This record gives sequence, structure tokens and C-alpha cells, in this order.
Amino acid sequence: MTVINRMECPVVPHNVDDVDLMNVEIQECPYPAYKTLREEAPVYRDKLTGFYVLTRYEDLREVLKDPATFSNLRPRGPDHIPPSRVQMIAQLFRDKGWLPAPTLSGRDNPEHKQMRALFDHTFRASRIKLMDPYVRDLSYQLVDAFINDGHCDWVRQFAVPMPLIIIGKQMGAPEKDIWRIKAWTDAWVKRLGLMQTDAEAIWSAEMEIEQQHYFQPIFEKLRREPDDTLLSELVNREIPEWGRKLNDNELHAEMTADTFVGGSETTTNALSAGIMLLAQNPDCYALLKSDPERYLRTFIEEVIRLEGPVQGLQRLTTRDVSLHGVTIPKGSVINVRYAAGNRDPAHFPDPDRLDLERKNAATHLGFGSGVHHCLGAPLARREMWWGFMAFLDRVEDFRLAPGKNQLRHVPNFYLRCLKELHIEFTPKKRVAG
Repeated sequence: MTVINRMECPVVPHNVDDVDLMNVEIQECPYPAYKTLREEAPVYRDKLTGFYVLTRYEDLREVLKDPATFSNLRPRGPDHIPPSRVQMIAQLFRDKGWLPAPTLSGRDNPEHKQMRALFDHTFRASRIKLMDPYVRDLSYQLVDAFINDGHCDWVRQFAVPMPLIIIGKQMGAPEKDIWRIKAWTDAWVKRLGLMQTDAEAIWSAEMEIEQQHYFQPIFEKLRREPDDTLLSELVNREIPEWGRKLNDNELHAEMTADTFVGGSETTTNALSAGIMLLAQNPDCYALLKSDPERYLRTFIEEVIRLEGPVQGLQRLTTRDVSLHGVTIPKGSVINVRYAAGNRDPAHFPDPDRLDLERKNAATHLGFGSGVHHCLGAPLARREMWWGFMAFLDRVEDFRLAPGKNQLRHVPNFYLRCLKELHIEFTPKKRVAG
């Protein structure tokens, strides 16, 4: 059997009482905890947050297909974060910036459908196709910048800049500012992760406000002088049912959540995880190299399935729900644990194995499902295609750099972010002409 991770998991829960999804060591390798929950408590009330965590594939699919019962409206916060912090952060935004409005993912129909139409137009397939040559060329340029060194930190030198430069170009941010933007997205992701103190949460909010003041002049310029960027369309296109365009509070919310985080952070984490998995599975690397056109699409889906950049998101129950003998009261927060469902053996045989021949790999939940299916999925797949293809075209053999990798992830309740990935490689000999 191919092993997807040769490192021992830091914490392997023996039973449900040992499961703590806020434990940093469990987050490092959450899959044994997910297995315990699927088998022993498929509806699990998390002790710290108060969320109801669902872990079986079929249950998750049913939730995602039923937005009337499982709403996307912004739910209440977790039990361990006091309302006073939420109020303090909201007031900080009002005083110094723009209080973010509900994002696309935080709305139900009909508002969601009406707002989604704006994004569907902006991210339409024909436009993504036009971006493809740029995505391809950038991927090769980034790899070529370090290929002769024989080593790199794949996260910092490729996985971070590649999607961030692409979304930055479409959002009116010059390439010279990508690391500044990365600092803003990191701060937002840390606040999302539910593991901050009050002081850390204030820092994250202030970083987001700094980003707001960076982009506000860009919004105002685009209103006066529209151009051909995606951001210009978001700023200037009216939502017919609303009789207006997005306001500043809505634009700032989307810039953070659905464009720079949704459009770069998740792809960064998938690109990072993919090369880690290949390093840990040399037989799969050999197979992928032998015929990329045949195996790369399945590999991309397997990366998202096995190492989902988004481990889970929230829903809010609009009525009492009974599931596996547990009554979930109306108004409860459901944690839809995609990453647990993606390793459910009831749907994916031998689920912990990286399998380039897996027939149902694309049925994973990594991009969500139903009306809230990730609108950036087509672009993310093209970025992963060209990112991995550039690596395969330029690299002959590679390995994890000895003594340089801990393969640790950023502590976060929702996202899975590899901190660094140092690799050593032999470049392919390139034929002149």
C-alpha cells in the first residue's frame, strides 16, 4: 500500500473523549481523530466551540444539498469566544475602516443567487480560459527562477506567489505588493482559525483595516475609470434585483474572503500539499511523470481530497434536526467537516491512499457542493494543473531536503496550511532550440 504520510501522527485519539479539534497536535494530523468521530460519534458536539461536527460523507452531502435546513447565514460565534470580543472588533472596523458585510458564502437565497450571478459573470469560463496562458507562463517563470539552484522552499518560492500574483493582477494590486498582501491574508486566516487571544484578534482586525485602506482608493479610481480587470467588474456591475452595485462594506468583505483568501490561500495550500504527497509517494511520482496527461487531473483531485485546504465550514440549523439518534436544536452551528468526509471508506475505498487511478476522486467535498460550490474551483484547478505541470517538466527527481522539514501546519480550526516545504532536486536536461 502507498503510504500518504511517513511521519507518525502526534496524537492518535483512543476514543471520542480524546478528540479535541482545537488541539494543535491533533490538527497536525487530524485524520485519526476524524476516523474516531466517523465510527463512534458521527454527530459530535465539540466541547470548546459548542459546534456540532459532522464527519460522514453522505451526511455532509445531505447538509450541503439542503440550504433551507442548513443555512449559510452568519452563525453565532463559538462558545469559547466571548461576545465582548466580537463587539469590540466590530466597533474597531466602524471606527477605523469599513465593517465587512456578509460575504457571498454567508448569504442564503435569494440574495446568494442574485450576488452569485455577479461573480459567475466575472469568473465566467470564457474569462478563465483567456487567463490560461498567463497562468501557464507564470508557473514556468517561477520554477525557472530557482531550477538551477537544485533546491527551494516550494511554499515560499512557488505555492504562495503563483496564485497570489494571479489574483492580484485581476484585483488591481501590483506584483511588488504581493508579500504585503500575503501578510494581510495571513492575519485574516489566523482570526478565522478561532485560536487567537483578544490582543491577537485586534491585531488581525487592524491588519484587515490596513488592507481596506490600500484598496479603497483603487475602488474609487475604478468607479471613475473602469478597466478590464475582474475587480472593475465587481465594482461597477449592478446587481439587477438590488438595483445597485456592491457598496464599500461589501467590496471589502469580498476582497478579503472570496478573492485574496479564497482565490489564493486555498490554492497555495493545495500546491504545497501536492508536492509533499509526491515526495512521500515516489511510486506515484514515477507514475505521474510517465504520463502527466493521463494522471494529472486525478492527482489534482486526490490532493484536494487527501489534504483539503479547507477542512470544514459552518452551517446554521433553521429547525430541529435528528441525525444518528442525536437531536440538533434549531439555531445550532454545524461544522461540515469536508476533510473527514473525504476519507470516509464508505465512499472512497482505501481512503488514506493516494491513488492516481481512483475513479471517483472528483466526488470529494473539497470545493463544497450544491448552491455554494466554490466559484473559484475552475481557476484553482487550472492553477494547480500548470503549477504541477511546470514542476514535472523541469524536475527529474526530487526529495525532501534532509534535516530542513518539520512538515508542520499553521494552527487553525478551519484551514490546513503547510508552513514550509524544503526540497532538493535534479533539474531535467533541457534540449536547446
